[in-house]
Amino acid sequence: MATSRPALRAGGMMEGVLPLLHSLPAEPVPGCGEATSRLARADLRPYVLGYAGFRTLVDGYLRRRILPLTVTTVIVEFAGPGGWVTGPRGGHVVHELADWRHGVAIGLTPAGVSALLGVPAPELVDATVSPEALLGRRAAELADRLGSAPDWPARFALLDGLLPTWLRPDRAPDDVVTRAWWRLQQPGWTVGEVAAGLGISRRGLELGFRRRVGMPPKTVARVARFQRAVHRLGRPGAALARATDCGYADQPHFSREVRAMAGVTPGELFAFLQDLRRPPR
Repeated sequence: MATSRPALRAGGMMEGVLPLLHSLPAEPVPGCGEATSRLARADLRPYVLGYAGFRTLVDGYLRRRILPLTVTTVIVEFAGPGGWVTGPRGGHVVHELADWRHGVAIGLTPAGVSALLGVPAPELVDATVSPEALLGRRAAELADRLGSAPDWPARFALLDGLLPTWLRPDRAPDDVVTRAWWRLQQPGWTVGEVAAGLGISRRGLELGFRRRVGMPPKTVARVARFQRAVHRLGRPGAALARATDCGYADQPHFSREVRAMAGVTPGELFAFLQDLRRPPR
């Protein structure tokens, strides 16, 4: 490993990790929604990466494009039955009847899936299930309490306080796969470098990811790079040309990856993301 790289260690694994974007409208609908996000508090973050508040501003169902993600997302709908749990995925999928309109999305790491939902993370890869199937009566409790909170800071603070009481850390041990998963969320690391830094063979790491994550480490790294570009393109004053700084070889490489992973052009993705900059009410 190059000497300029920081050492792999348990401390600092979560530094530089960004909020992730779950989905976008499947077609251009200017002003169709608003979103805001925040990372979970530091001691909860090994299990819960962060939260995203959303509000849809159009009537009826909205076809939504679920983006590639390295996390499992619990969607809590404040009014009605629109909640879902969607697992990590290496590509996009279009949800034809997305009925989540006003609520919060909670991003769970593979350890969080085990510790909060009580199921192995691989069972949820590419899956979509109801929150009640995994949370039972706690799903309705969560929707009611979040919907009654006065604003997004209060809702995010409520989650920071409530979710630790539901944790079962014994279900999700801190091991080499956990540390490798976190490292691959960050820029500048290849799978081979991560494996070498943790003292495990690349084949051993791939087998560990199959058992504990359900996605190959190479796919996790690819999706994480895509989500870093999504985050950059959604910032105020973003420039489409700068997205290549997220680890792409050049603009054609970035364009190919966006089309393959999101099913849209880079320009279309950029327009969608800039339209989501307004915070929800």
